[in-house]
Amino acid sequence: RNTIDEYGLPAFFESTKIHAQGLLVQDYSHHYSHWNAASSLGDWLKEEGIPGLCDIDTRMLTKKIREKGALLGRIEIDLDAPVPDFTKMQDPNARHLVGEVSVKEPKVYGKGNPIKVLAV
Repeated sequence: RNTIDEYGLPAFFESTKIHAQGLLVQDYSHHYSHWNAASSLGDWLKEEGIPGLCDIDTRMLTKKIREKGALLGRIEIDLDAPVPDFTKMQDPNARHLVGEVSVKEPKVYGKGNPIKVLAV
């Protein structure tokens, strides 16, 4: 996941970590076959401590989001866990999410290399 190319840039412009706090998918393939896969999606989610659910009707969920706007939700894995206090849930709409995931300072890769690449 951390492969650097000959210019000092991330080889595949992939992140080294998962930025989502959870993942919902309709279909999950247990057999991954991407030529560059280091592990399955499920294994990577486990490594990062990110909950995920499959067999979700994502079209219905998309319709609800279109009708009502952004919705708060929670993936609860432990069926015996007490009902969460949803009034204490963080509202992502009240946060500046772009600022949280954006780089704070310019990054220079391949310092000293005569070839210059600008990524905006």
